[in-house]
Formats: sequence, structure tokens, C-alpha cells
Amino acid sequence: MTPANLLRGGCYCGAVRYQTDGVASHITNCHCTICRRTTGAPFVGWFSVPVERFVFTQGVPTFYHSTPDGRRSFCSTCGTQITFNHGNDPELIDITICSLDDPEHFAPESHIHVSTKLKWVHLHDDQPSYLNAREDG
Repeated sequence: MTPANLLRGGCYCGAVRYQTDGVASHITNCHCTICRRTTGAPFVGWFSVPVERFVFTQGVPTFYHSTPDGRRSFCSTCGTQITFNHGNDPELIDITICSLDDPEHFAPESHIHVSTKLKWVHLHDDQPSYLNAREDG
């Protein structure tokens, strides 16, 4: 991995660390029920990189199948959710934006799964919103 575009991050307690030099895509806020329940947050910011460009560099995360095709990683010490993989797109890995050491450069560009958004969350950022996945209107 080249230092010029290297992204680093990890969990809150520092037990699990990762890095990627993949080009970020699908920078989004997810409002699905599963993301909300697995983080305890009203929505979760994610970005995607090619799975072959991502590596855990310290510690071993715990993995949880939140659906038959979806697998999430998190720190078993502090609980920080770090990644999500889905069987429908095995070449990509989603990474939680705020697990980055410097998340400021990854402002979400859309909202997905707004069909299950909490009623008290009001979107006023002029970003595209999708009822389910990005392909849906």
C-alpha cells in the first residue's frame, strides 16, 4: 500500500486497527434498521473500497452475520463496528466513516434505506436519498 493515499483507522480502544489504499466509493449514510440496531445510532456513515485493498493491521475483530448474506466486524473489547461485507457484492468492503483516524474528508454523498429512516431524523443536506439501496429512487 502506498503512503500517499493510505487511509488508517480502528476501534475506539485501539485493539483493532486497519488500513486501506483503495479508492473510496459509495460514501453514504445508511438508515436501515440493522445498521441502527448494530450501532445504537440513528444512522451510520459508510464508504466502500475494494476488499483486496483492505487489511486489518492490529488485533482480530469479531465477526457477526447480521443477515444470511451480511457480515459485520467489530471490536470485541469496546464494541466499535468497523466493516460490513455483503454476499451480493463480495469485491467491496464497507467501512464505517467514523472509525477512520481522520473522517473529516469523507462527507456522505447520499442517504440509503430512507424507507426505514426514523421519523424524527430530518434530512436537509440536499444529498440524494434512496428508499432502499442506491439503485432505488
